[in-house]
Amino acid sequence: MVKLERAFGRFRKFKALVLGDLMLDSYTTGRVKRISPEAPVPVVEVLRQESRPGGAGNVALNLAALGGEVVALGRIGPDQAGEEIRSRLEEKGIDASSLVVEPGYQTTIKNRLIADSQQLLRVDFESISPLAKSLEEKVCRQLENLISKVEVLAVSDYGKGFLTDRVTQRALQIAREAKVPAIVDPKGIDFAKYKGAKILKPNLSEAYAAAKKGPHIYLDEVARIVLDMSEADLLLITRSEAGISLFDKGGKRSDFPVRSKEVKDVTGAGDTVLAMICLAVASGIEIELAVQLANIGAGLSIERLGCAQITLSEVARRLLEYEADGKIFDEGRSPAFHQALKERRYNLLVLEPKQKITSALFSAIRKCSGKQDEELIVYAPESHPEDELVSLLNSLNEVDSIVLKKEGLQKLMHTASPYSVYLLKEEKIVSPSDFFSKKNSIVFF
Repeated sequence: MVKLERAFGRFRKFKALVLGDLMLDSYTTGRVKRISPEAPVPVVEVLRQESRPGGAGNVALNLAALGGEVVALGRIGPDQAGEEIRSRLEEKGIDASSLVVEPGYQTTIKNRLIADSQQLLRVDFESISPLAKSLEEKVCRQLENLISKVEVLAVSDYGKGFLTDRVTQRALQIAREAKVPAIVDPKGIDFAKYKGAKILKPNLSEAYAAAKKGPHIYLDEVARIVLDMSEADLLLITRSEAGISLFDKGGKRSDFPVRSKEVKDVTGAGDTVLAMICLAVASGIEIELAVQLANIGAGLSIERLGCAQITLSEVARRLLEYEADGKIFDEGRSPAFHQALKERRYNLLVLEPKQKITSALFSAIRKCSGKQDEELIVYAPESHPEDELVSLLNSLNEVDSIVLKKEGLQKLMHTASPYSVYLLKEEKIVSPSDFFSKKNSIVFF
Protein backbone atom coordinates (compact mmCIF):
# COMPACT_ATOMS: atom_id res chain seq x y z
CA MET A 1 0.00 0.00 0.00
CA VAL A 2 2.91 2.38 0.67
CA LYS A 3 3.94 2.14 -3.01
CA LEU A 4 0.39 3.01 -4.01
CA GLU A 5 0.36 6.05 -1.74
CA ARG A 6 3.69 7.26 -3.07
CA ALA A 7 2.40 6.94 -6.63
CA PHE A 8 0.35 10.09 -6.05
CA GLY A 9 3.60 12.02 -5.87
CA ARG A 10 4.47 10.84 -9.38
CA PHE A 11 1.28 11.91 -11.14
CA ARG A 12 1.85 14.87 -13.42
CA LYS A 13 -0.01 17.07 -15.86
CA PHE A 14 -0.53 15.27 -19.14
CA LYS A 15 -2.12 15.66 -22.55
CA ALA A 16 -4.46 13.00 -23.89
CA LEU A 17 -6.36 12.38 -27.09
CA VAL A 18 -9.64 10.50 -26.73
CA LEU A 19 -10.71 8.83 -29.97
CA GLY A 20 -14.02 7.02 -30.14
CA ASP A 21 -17.80 6.84 -30.25
CA LEU A 22 -19.60 9.79 -28.71
CA MET A 23 -23.11 9.61 -27.32
CA LEU A 24 -25.39 11.54 -25.02
CA ASP A 25 -26.33 9.83 -21.76
CA SER A 26 -29.72 11.05 -20.60
CA TYR A 27 -31.24 10.35 -17.18
CA THR A 28 -34.94 10.68 -16.39
CA THR A 29 -35.35 10.33 -12.63
CA GLY A 30 -38.62 10.02 -10.78
CA ARG A 31 -40.67 7.94 -8.38
CA VAL A 32 -43.20 5.14 -8.74
CA LYS A 33 -46.48 5.35 -6.82
CA ARG A 34 -48.82 3.15 -8.83
CA ILE A 35 -49.23 0.65 -11.67
CA SER A 36 -50.67 1.84 -14.96
CA PRO A 37 -54.32 0.87 -15.64
CA GLU A 38 -53.41 0.51 -19.31
CA ALA A 39 -50.80 -2.24 -18.85
CA PRO A 40 -49.03 -4.00 -15.95
CA VAL A 41 -46.20 -1.46 -15.86
CA PRO A 42 -45.18 1.14 -13.26
CA VAL A 43 -46.10 4.78 -13.74
CA VAL A 44 -43.10 7.05 -13.15
CA GLU A 45 -43.68 10.56 -11.89
CA VAL A 46 -40.74 12.49 -13.38
CA LEU A 47 -38.83 14.67 -10.92
CA ARG A 48 -35.82 15.72 -13.02
CA GLN A 49 -33.99 15.16 -16.28
CA GLU A 50 -30.30 15.60 -17.02
CA SER A 51 -27.85 14.72 -19.77
CA ARG A 52 -24.07 14.40 -20.09
CA PRO A 53 -21.58 13.07 -22.64
CA GLY A 54 -21.26 9.29 -22.67
CA GLY A 55 -19.09 6.69 -24.37
CA ALA A 56 -15.81 8.28 -25.40
CA GLY A 57 -17.23 11.53 -24.01
CA ASN A 58 -17.32 10.00 -20.53
CA VAL A 59 -13.71 8.87 -20.94
CA ALA A 60 -12.78 12.45 -21.83
CA LEU A 61 -14.65 13.79 -18.80
CA ASN A 62 -12.89 11.29 -16.52
CA LEU A 63 -9.49 12.25 -17.91
CA ALA A 64 -10.25 15.94 -17.38
CA ALA A 65 -11.37 15.20 -13.80
CA LEU A 66 -7.99 13.51 -13.25
CA GLY A 67 -6.17 16.66 -14.31
CA GLY A 68 -5.56 15.90 -17.97
CA GLU A 69 -5.50 18.35 -20.86
CA VAL A 70 -7.88 16.51 -23.16
CA VAL A 71 -8.71 16.63 -26.86
CA ALA A 72 -11.79 14.69 -28.04
CA LEU A 73 -12.11 13.32 -31.56
CA GLY A 74 -15.37 11.63 -32.52
CA ARG A 75 -18.53 11.93 -34.60
CA ILE A 76 -21.76 13.79 -33.86
CA GLY A 77 -24.81 14.51 -35.95
CA PRO A 78 -26.15 17.95 -37.00
CA ASP A 79 -28.66 17.83 -34.15
CA GLN A 80 -29.33 19.15 -30.67
CA ALA A 81 -27.82 16.09 -28.97
CA GLY A 82 -24.57 16.54 -30.88
CA GLU A 83 -24.30 20.20 -29.97
CA GLU A 84 -25.05 19.38 -26.33
CA ILE A 85 -22.17 16.89 -26.31
CA ARG A 86 -19.85 19.54 -27.74
CA SER A 87 -20.92 22.23 -25.27
CA ARG A 88 -20.77 19.91 -22.24
CA LEU A 89 -17.25 18.84 -23.14
CA GLU A 90 -16.13 22.43 -23.61
CA GLU A 91 -17.65 23.38 -20.25
CA LYS A 92 -15.17 20.99 -18.63
CA GLY A 93 -12.22 22.45 -20.50
CA ILE A 94 -12.03 19.68 -23.11
CA ASP A 95 -10.99 20.64 -26.64
CA ALA A 96 -13.94 19.62 -28.83
CA SER A 97 -12.89 21.58 -31.92
CA SER A 98 -11.89 18.39 -33.76
CA LEU A 99 -15.31 16.72 -33.54
CA VAL A 100 -16.67 15.84 -36.98
CA VAL A 101 -20.29 16.49 -37.90
CA GLU A 102 -21.73 13.95 -40.35
CA PRO A 103 -24.78 15.07 -42.34
CA GLY A 104 -27.71 12.69 -41.96
CA TYR A 105 -26.21 10.98 -38.91
CA GLN A 106 -28.27 10.83 -35.71
CA THR A 107 -26.27 11.37 -32.54
CA THR A 108 -26.74 8.40 -30.23
CA ILE A 109 -28.85 9.07 -27.14
CA LYS A 110 -29.23 6.58 -24.30
CA ASN A 111 -32.09 7.57 -22.03
CA ARG A 112 -32.19 5.77 -18.68
CA LEU A 113 -35.40 5.76 -16.67
CA ILE A 114 -34.60 5.67 -12.94
CA ALA A 115 -36.94 5.44 -9.95
CA ASP A 116 -36.06 4.89 -6.30
CA SER A 117 -32.37 4.53 -7.18
CA GLN A 118 -33.12 1.68 -9.60
CA GLN A 119 -32.83 1.72 -13.38
CA LEU A 120 -36.17 0.55 -14.76
CA LEU A 121 -35.59 0.89 -18.49
CA ARG A 122 -33.16 2.24 -21.09
CA VAL A 123 -34.37 3.70 -24.39
CA ASP A 124 -31.75 4.09 -27.15
CA PHE A 125 -32.03 6.49 -30.09
CA GLU A 126 -29.28 5.65 -32.56
CA SER A 127 -28.35 4.81 -36.11
CA ILE A 128 -25.29 2.57 -36.29
CA SER A 129 -23.42 3.22 -39.52
CA PRO A 130 -19.78 3.39 -40.61
CA LEU A 131 -18.17 6.81 -40.85
CA ALA A 132 -18.58 8.37 -44.31
CA LYS A 133 -15.52 7.91 -46.54
CA SER A 134 -14.97 11.65 -46.92
CA LEU A 135 -14.97 12.12 -43.15
CA GLU A 136 -12.78 9.04 -42.72
CA GLU A 137 -10.09 10.80 -44.75
CA LYS A 138 -10.52 13.99 -42.71
CA VAL A 139 -10.17 12.12 -39.41
CA CYS A 140 -6.99 10.37 -40.57
CA ARG A 141 -5.46 13.75 -41.42
CA GLN A 142 -6.45 15.11 -38.02
CA LEU A 143 -4.83 12.14 -36.29
CA GLU A 144 -1.47 12.94 -37.84
CA ASN A 145 -1.56 16.37 -36.24
CA LEU A 146 -3.18 15.52 -32.89
CA ILE A 147 -1.33 12.39 -31.77
CA SER A 148 2.10 14.02 -31.98
CA LYS A 149 1.00 16.58 -29.38
CA VAL A 150 -0.16 14.20 -26.62
CA GLU A 151 1.40 11.77 -24.13
CA VAL A 152 -1.30 9.11 -24.35
CA LEU A 153 -4.02 7.96 -26.76
CA ALA A 154 -7.28 6.55 -25.40
CA VAL A 155 -9.37 4.61 -27.91
CA SER A 156 -12.97 4.04 -26.79
CA ASP A 157 -14.84 1.77 -29.21
CA TYR A 158 -18.57 1.35 -28.58
CA GLY A 159 -19.27 -0.23 -31.96
CA LYS A 160 -21.29 2.71 -33.33
CA GLY A 161 -19.31 2.94 -36.57
CA PHE A 162 -16.97 5.89 -36.06
CA LEU A 163 -13.92 3.67 -35.46
CA THR A 164 -13.72 2.05 -38.87
CA ASP A 165 -10.85 -0.35 -39.51
CA ARG A 166 -9.03 2.36 -41.42
CA VAL A 167 -9.40 5.02 -38.70
CA THR A 168 -8.45 2.61 -35.92
CA GLN A 169 -5.42 1.15 -37.66
CA ARG A 170 -4.18 4.54 -38.81
CA ALA A 171 -4.46 5.94 -35.29
CA LEU A 172 -2.50 3.04 -33.81
CA GLN A 173 0.11 3.23 -36.54
CA ILE A 174 0.70 6.94 -35.95
CA ALA A 175 0.82 6.40 -32.18
CA ARG A 176 3.34 3.61 -32.53
CA GLU A 177 5.57 5.68 -34.81
CA ALA A 178 5.32 8.68 -32.45
CA LYS A 179 5.98 6.42 -29.41
CA VAL A 180 2.68 7.51 -27.87
CA PRO A 181 1.15 4.67 -25.80
CA ALA A 182 -2.32 3.66 -26.99
CA ILE A 183 -4.78 2.16 -24.53
CA VAL A 184 -7.79 0.59 -26.25
CA ASP A 185 -11.23 -0.31 -24.91
CA PRO A 186 -12.36 -2.64 -27.74
CA LYS A 187 -15.67 -3.78 -29.16
CA GLY A 188 -16.75 -6.63 -31.39
CA ILE A 189 -14.96 -9.91 -32.04
CA ASP A 190 -12.17 -8.85 -34.41
CA PHE A 191 -9.42 -7.63 -32.11
CA ALA A 192 -6.88 -7.84 -34.95
CA LYS A 193 -7.95 -4.30 -35.88
CA TYR A 194 -6.27 -3.09 -32.67
CA LYS A 195 -2.75 -4.23 -33.59
CA GLY A 196 -0.24 -1.74 -32.27
CA ALA A 197 -2.03 -1.04 -28.99
CA LYS A 198 0.09 -0.97 -25.87
CA ILE A 199 -2.79 -2.10 -23.65
CA LEU A 200 -6.03 -3.77 -24.69
CA LYS A 201 -8.85 -3.52 -22.11
CA PRO A 202 -11.90 -5.71 -22.93
CA ASN A 203 -14.38 -6.89 -20.36
CA LEU A 204 -14.78 -10.59 -19.62
CA SER A 205 -17.57 -11.32 -22.12
CA GLU A 206 -15.80 -9.35 -24.86
CA ALA A 207 -12.59 -11.32 -24.31
CA TYR A 208 -14.37 -14.67 -24.57
CA ALA A 209 -16.30 -13.54 -27.66
CA ALA A 210 -13.14 -12.36 -29.41
CA ALA A 211 -11.37 -15.64 -28.59
CA LYS A 212 -14.44 -17.54 -29.83
CA LYS A 213 -14.44 -19.67 -26.68
CA GLY A 214 -17.13 -20.75 -24.26
CA PRO A 215 -17.20 -19.96 -20.54
CA HIS A 216 -15.79 -23.40 -19.68
CA ILE A 217 -12.38 -22.43 -21.12
CA TYR A 218 -9.82 -21.12 -18.65
CA LEU A 219 -9.30 -17.37 -18.77
CA ASP A 220 -5.55 -17.84 -19.23
CA GLU A 221 -6.16 -19.60 -22.55
CA VAL A 222 -8.56 -16.88 -23.65
CA ALA A 223 -5.96 -14.25 -22.77
CA ARG A 224 -3.29 -16.05 -24.82
CA ILE A 225 -5.55 -16.12 -27.89
CA VAL A 226 -6.49 -12.46 -27.56
CA LEU A 227 -2.87 -11.37 -27.10
CA ASP A 228 -1.81 -13.38 -30.16
CA MET A 229 -4.65 -11.89 -32.19
CA SER A 230 -4.17 -8.26 -31.16
CA GLU A 231 -0.38 -8.25 -30.67
CA ALA A 232 -0.92 -5.90 -27.73
CA ASP A 233 1.84 -5.58 -25.13
CA LEU A 234 -0.57 -6.11 -22.25
CA LEU A 235 -4.11 -7.40 -21.85
CA LEU A 236 -6.25 -6.02 -19.06
CA ILE A 237 -9.57 -7.85 -18.60
CA THR A 238 -12.19 -6.21 -16.40
CA ARG A 239 -14.29 -8.81 -14.60
CA SER A 240 -17.02 -6.81 -12.86
CA GLU A 241 -17.18 -7.69 -9.15
CA ALA A 242 -14.22 -10.09 -9.57
CA GLY A 243 -11.90 -7.16 -10.30
CA ILE A 244 -9.26 -6.95 -13.03
CA SER A 245 -6.88 -9.57 -14.46
CA LEU A 246 -3.65 -8.48 -16.14
CA PHE A 247 -1.77 -10.62 -18.67
CA ASP A 248 1.51 -10.04 -20.48
CA LYS A 249 2.91 -11.70 -23.61
CA GLY A 250 4.91 -14.14 -21.53
CA GLY A 251 1.76 -15.60 -19.99
CA LYS A 252 2.15 -13.98 -16.58
CA ARG A 253 -1.16 -13.34 -14.88
CA SER A 254 -1.92 -10.94 -12.02
CA ASP A 255 -5.36 -10.60 -10.42
CA PHE A 256 -6.54 -7.47 -8.66
CA PRO A 257 -9.81 -7.64 -6.65
CA VAL A 258 -12.14 -4.67 -6.60
CA ARG A 259 -13.52 -3.25 -3.38
CA SER A 260 -16.64 -1.14 -3.18
CA LYS A 261 -19.01 -0.23 -0.38
CA GLU A 262 -22.15 -0.64 -2.47
CA VAL A 263 -22.91 -1.54 -6.07
CA LYS A 264 -25.50 0.89 -7.45
CA ASP A 265 -24.70 1.07 -11.15
CA VAL A 266 -21.85 -0.38 -13.22
CA THR A 267 -22.49 2.10 -16.06
CA GLY A 268 -19.27 3.84 -17.03
CA ALA A 269 -16.98 1.91 -14.69
CA GLY A 270 -14.96 0.71 -17.68
CA ASP A 271 -14.50 4.33 -18.78
CA THR A 272 -13.13 5.17 -15.34
CA VAL A 273 -10.65 2.29 -15.58
CA LEU A 274 -9.54 3.41 -19.03
CA ALA A 275 -8.98 6.98 -17.81
CA MET A 276 -7.04 5.89 -14.71
CA ILE A 277 -4.78 3.62 -16.78
CA CYS A 278 -4.12 6.46 -19.24
CA LEU A 279 -3.15 8.80 -16.40
CA ALA A 280 -0.78 6.24 -14.88
CA VAL A 281 0.85 5.33 -18.21
CA ALA A 282 1.32 9.00 -19.10
CA SER A 283 2.98 9.51 -15.70
CA GLY A 284 5.33 6.54 -16.08
CA ILE A 285 3.77 4.53 -13.24
CA GLU A 286 4.20 0.75 -13.21
CA ILE A 287 1.24 -1.11 -14.68
CA GLU A 288 0.64 -3.17 -11.52
CA LEU A 289 0.20 0.02 -9.47
CA ALA A 290 -1.87 1.55 -12.26
CA VAL A 291 -4.33 -1.37 -12.23
CA GLN A 292 -4.74 -1.20 -8.46
CA LEU A 293 -5.52 2.51 -8.61
CA ALA A 294 -7.91 1.93 -11.51
CA ASN A 295 -9.68 -0.70 -9.41
CA ILE A 296 -10.20 1.83 -6.64
CA GLY A 297 -11.59 4.31 -9.17
CA ALA A 298 -13.95 1.69 -10.57
CA GLY A 299 -15.09 0.80 -7.05
CA LEU A 300 -16.03 4.43 -6.46
CA SER A 301 -17.77 4.67 -9.83
CA ILE A 302 -20.13 1.74 -9.28
CA GLU A 303 -21.30 3.24 -5.98
CA ARG A 304 -23.05 5.99 -7.97
CA LEU A 305 -25.96 6.03 -10.36
CA GLY A 306 -25.02 6.74 -13.96
CA CYS A 307 -21.63 7.59 -15.41
CA ALA A 308 -19.45 9.22 -12.79
CA GLN A 309 -16.26 11.24 -13.02
CA ILE A 310 -13.81 10.22 -10.32
CA THR A 311 -11.08 12.59 -9.12
CA LEU A 312 -7.62 11.76 -7.81
CA SER A 313 -8.62 13.16 -4.43
CA GLU A 314 -11.47 10.67 -4.18
CA VAL A 315 -9.17 7.80 -5.13
CA ALA A 316 -6.63 8.94 -2.54
CA ARG A 317 -9.24 9.15 0.22
CA ARG A 318 -10.57 5.68 -0.55
CA LEU A 319 -7.04 4.25 -0.58
CA LEU A 320 -6.32 5.77 2.83
CA GLU A 321 -9.54 4.28 4.21
CA TYR A 322 -8.10 0.82 3.51
CA GLU A 323 -5.08 1.45 5.74
CA ALA A 324 -5.02 0.11 9.30
CA ASP A 325 -3.09 3.20 10.42
CA GLY A 326 -4.99 5.45 8.06
CA LYS A 327 -5.01 8.45 10.43
CA ILE A 328 -1.23 8.68 10.92
CA PHE A 329 0.93 10.29 8.23
CA ASP A 330 4.62 10.97 7.78
CA GLU A 331 6.74 11.78 4.72
CA GLY A 332 6.39 8.27 3.32
CA ARG A 333 2.59 8.50 3.15
CA SER A 334 2.30 12.22 2.39
CA PRO A 335 1.65 12.13 -1.41
CA ALA A 336 -1.72 10.38 -1.12
CA PHE A 337 -2.59 12.35 2.02
CA HIS A 338 -1.93 15.69 0.34
CA GLN A 339 -4.00 14.64 -2.67
CA ALA A 340 -6.89 13.55 -0.43
CA LEU A 341 -7.04 16.98 1.19
CA LYS A 342 -7.42 18.97 -2.01
CA GLU A 343 -11.20 18.79 -2.07
CA ARG A 344 -11.76 18.90 1.68
CA ARG A 345 -12.19 21.70 4.19
CA TYR A 346 -10.10 21.15 7.27
CA ASN A 347 -8.69 22.84 10.36
CA LEU A 348 -5.13 22.36 11.56
CA LEU A 349 -4.05 22.11 15.20
CA VAL A 350 -0.27 22.45 15.62
CA LEU A 351 1.27 21.04 18.80
CA GLU A 352 4.67 21.94 20.14
CA PRO A 353 7.43 19.31 20.22
CA LYS A 354 7.11 16.80 23.06
CA GLN A 355 3.54 17.85 23.78
CA LYS A 356 2.14 16.22 26.89
CA ILE A 357 -1.33 14.80 27.38
CA THR A 358 -3.06 17.60 29.27
CA SER A 359 -6.50 19.07 29.78
CA ALA A 360 -5.49 21.99 27.54
CA LEU A 361 -4.88 19.52 24.70
CA PHE A 362 -8.33 17.98 25.08
CA SER A 363 -9.90 21.42 25.25
CA ALA A 364 -8.13 22.50 22.07
CA ILE A 365 -9.26 19.38 20.21
CA ARG A 366 -12.88 19.91 21.24
CA LYS A 367 -12.90 23.51 20.07
CA CYS A 368 -11.17 22.72 16.77
CA SER A 369 -13.54 19.94 15.79
CA GLY A 370 -16.88 21.61 16.25
CA LYS A 371 -18.33 21.54 12.72
CA GLN A 372 -19.42 18.42 10.87
CA ASP A 373 -18.29 19.60 7.43
CA GLU A 374 -14.74 20.34 8.62
CA GLU A 375 -12.03 17.82 9.38
CA LEU A 376 -9.38 18.19 12.07
CA ILE A 377 -5.72 17.51 11.40
CA VAL A 378 -3.29 17.48 14.31
CA TYR A 379 0.38 18.17 13.58
CA ALA A 380 2.60 16.51 16.20
CA PRO A 381 6.28 17.32 15.51
CA GLU A 382 9.00 15.00 16.80
CA SER A 383 6.42 12.32 17.49
CA HIS A 384 6.44 8.69 16.43
CA PRO A 385 3.56 6.32 15.65
CA GLU A 386 4.22 4.31 18.81
CA ASP A 387 4.21 7.35 21.14
CA GLU A 388 1.50 7.49 23.80
CA LEU A 389 0.36 10.89 22.52
CA VAL A 390 -0.08 9.61 18.95
CA SER A 391 -1.88 6.52 20.19
CA LEU A 392 -4.30 8.71 22.12
CA LEU A 393 -4.92 11.06 19.20
CA ASN A 394 -5.48 8.07 16.94
CA SER A 395 -8.23 6.82 19.24
CA LEU A 396 -10.20 10.08 19.25
CA ASN A 397 -13.13 10.38 16.85
CA GLU A 398 -12.69 14.15 16.79
CA VAL A 399 -9.24 13.79 15.18
CA ASP A 400 -9.36 12.87 11.48
CA SER A 401 -5.62 12.83 10.73
CA ILE A 402 -2.27 13.09 12.53
CA VAL A 403 0.77 14.48 10.73
CA LEU A 404 4.24 13.65 12.01
CA LYS A 405 7.50 15.52 11.30
CA LYS A 406 7.99 19.07 10.06
CA GLU A 407 8.69 18.15 6.44
CA GLY A 408 5.23 16.68 6.14
CA LEU A 409 3.71 19.94 7.42
CA GLN A 410 5.62 22.09 4.95
CA LYS A 411 4.45 19.93 2.03
CA LEU A 412 0.94 20.03 3.42
CA MET A 413 0.86 23.83 3.41
CA HIS A 414 2.06 23.92 -0.21
CA THR A 415 -0.59 21.54 -1.51
CA ALA A 416 -3.72 22.27 0.53
CA SER A 417 -4.14 25.32 2.75
CA PRO A 418 -6.17 24.77 5.91
CA TYR A 419 -9.34 26.74 6.54
CA SER A 420 -8.22 27.67 10.08
CA VAL A 421 -4.98 27.24 12.02
CA TYR A 422 -4.66 26.68 15.76
CA LEU A 423 -1.38 26.57 17.70
CA LEU A 424 -1.03 25.11 21.18
CA LYS A 425 2.24 26.21 22.80
CA GLU A 426 3.01 25.94 26.50
CA GLU A 427 -0.68 25.28 27.08
CA LYS A 428 -1.55 28.60 25.41
CA ILE A 429 -2.38 29.77 21.93
CA VAL A 430 0.29 31.85 20.20
CA SER A 431 0.65 33.45 16.77
CA PRO A 432 1.30 30.89 14.00
CA SER A 433 3.00 33.43 11.71
CA ASP A 434 6.19 31.37 11.64
CA PHE A 435 4.34 28.63 9.78
CA PHE A 436 1.54 30.15 7.76
CA SER A 437 0.66 33.02 5.45
CA LYS A 438 -1.79 35.75 6.44
CA LYS A 439 -4.48 34.49 4.05
CA ASN A 440 -5.41 31.71 6.48
CA SER A 441 -7.88 32.31 9.27
CA ILE A 442 -6.11 32.27 12.65
CA VAL A 443 -8.30 31.27 15.60
CA PHE A 444 -7.38 31.97 19.23
CA PHE A 445 -9.05 30.32 22.20
